[in-house]
Amino acid sequence: MTFNRLILVLTLVLCHQLWAQQDTIVPLKEVIISDTQLRDFSNTQQVLALNDSVIGINRASLTSFLNYNTTIYFKENGLGMVSSPSFRGTTAQQTAVIWNGININSQLNGQTDFNVINTRDFNAIDVRAGGGSVIYGSSAIGGSIHLNNELEYKEKFTNELRANYGSFNTLGLHYAGTMATDKFSASLSFTRNSSDNDYDYVGKDGHNLNGQYYNNSASATVGYKINQKNVLTYYSYLFEGERHFSLIFPSETRTKYDNFDTRNMLEWTGYYGRFTSKLKAAYLSEKYKYFDNIYEEDYTYGKSESIIGKYDLLFQINSKMKLNSVLNFTQTKGYGSNLQGAERHIGSGSVLFSHSITGKLMYEAGIRKEATNNYESPFLYSAGAKYRFSDFYMLRVNGSKNFRIPTFQDLYWQGSGNTDLKPESSVQGEIGNEFTIQNASLSVTGYFIKLKDMLRWLPTGSVWRPQNTDRVKTYGIETVFKYNREFNAHKLGLTAVYGYTRSENEDTGNQLIYVPYHKASGALSYGYKRLTAYYQFLYTGEVFTRSDNNSRYNIDAYTTGNFGAEYTFGKTTTYKLGAQVLNVWNADYVSVDSRQMPGRNFNFYFTLKL
Repeated sequence: MTFNRLILVLTLVLCHQLWAQQDTIVPLKEVIISDTQLRDFSNTQQVLALNDSVIGINRASLTSFLNYNTTIYFKENGLGMVSSPSFRGTTAQQTAVIWNGININSQLNGQTDFNVINTRDFNAIDVRAGGGSVIYGSSAIGGSIHLNNELEYKEKFTNELRANYGSFNTLGLHYAGTMATDKFSASLSFTRNSSDNDYDYVGKDGHNLNGQYYNNSASATVGYKINQKNVLTYYSYLFEGERHFSLIFPSETRTKYDNFDTRNMLEWTGYYGRFTSKLKAAYLSEKYKYFDNIYEEDYTYGKSESIIGKYDLLFQINSKMKLNSVLNFTQTKGYGSNLQGAERHIGSGSVLFSHSITGKLMYEAGIRKEATNNYESPFLYSAGAKYRFSDFYMLRVNGSKNFRIPTFQDLYWQGSGNTDLKPESSVQGEIGNEFTIQNASLSVTGYFIKLKDMLRWLPTGSVWRPQNTDRVKTYGIETVFKYNREFNAHKLGLTAVYGYTRSENEDTGNQLIYVPYHKASGALSYGYKRLTAYYQFLYTGEVFTRSDNNSRYNIDAYTTGNFGAEYTFGKTTTYKLGAQVLNVWNADYVSVDSRQMPGRNFNFYFTLKL
């Protein structure tokens, strides 16, 4: 608590200076974003920005979107089923998902299912590689995924409607609308996806049984400039869906899973001279029902509710130095068929600093400490530097300590929970090299992660219980290559990413399960006037499905790809027609043992913008 008091005193001192140093006129930035730490204090790590055009040519699920555009590996229990990431060889619980600056990983199981997030509900998606717990808290060990809704304050009124239909009776509908003036801005979106998902297996008898799903989502972001110094912004997101879990054998009992998630946040941003103040109040909820027999009404359920208060004060010391203090308090309660006494309160304080010494050299650093009634939180830190030697070459270095807290299921699962668990913690470092020449850029990053107190569920007699057991050593290389060129009416684009990952249990020397040594993906696009064609590819190396690395149970490497083309009609009002061939090579592959993925299939879409 001493650290928290120190942060509180620092913040109060800054607030006194805030009111004493107000400028008469404060010009507000045209684009308002909530996750300003991603922009201001992530300069010494690789951040991959994926724009609207990339979002538009991918399927709506966050799994497909990231699988084809990043080095993150996904294990997916069949198309549209539960999807878990492995970022830099870490587990699904060690990848944080950040919604407009707020960590939204499940309080029940500690991870995010990437098939319950629709990418079209966001206008900016960024992937931040490496440790980020100093800024974003628990789970930001392998990296973090940032889902942002940005607002513009200028005269604007747009509407977009997209409809797609494809194989397996797959239907998608999406509407997005924006309305803005110099004082008011609003962005709304609605998405519906559904599919019978009854694809035939490639090269074998049978087809996907009980795989049907649907989901609906709605997003709203509304901002109002009270005056030149104060802005109120409201963020809201709702997701509701139902999935029937695919069967491995036709004789299995048919099951399904319903979930309903809500996120609401009110933010007050103040611009006072050299100070930027952000006060956030958020309410998050998640709820699921699991039916172990779809023909019966009985189900098990889980639910969590979180109330978050966050105060963020940025002080622009001068044109080259920034100091940011952040105070956060979270209260979470959990309920469910198998949860007992699930409640916790977490208070945290962070201080971030950034200094651009020259136009070529800058460094940044941060510290964080949490206090809670559930576990002893480690002291977290991060530091990094960046130096541009020339227009051709830039060097980045970064090191940090990060952690992941035990989940409600780890702590309170009836008959199995363990309230004596410690958080997982890691020490990690990375070196990044960036090369730029004319229309091409290449990033090569080497990293090392050393993790202790890894949480695993292990048998203790006849009962499985979570325990702090393993130490894990992870290291690897990531590369990102981009090339873009325009000549006359032609546009050419190429993006390629590759990751080599070793993630070893230090006691056994074995590779962790579902972590491929090699993964590569990318896209080649060509545009001429109103016509665009593109090809996406994905290669995933073999993975182990047993902790002893028994090769009999490996999942073989596979390569798959998608081809698409679209044509745009109109000028002020535009109409876009597109077609895609997914898994164009009809590859026979799985990403989870015995969970077959679909062969060649088709998708057609129509987009209207006015």
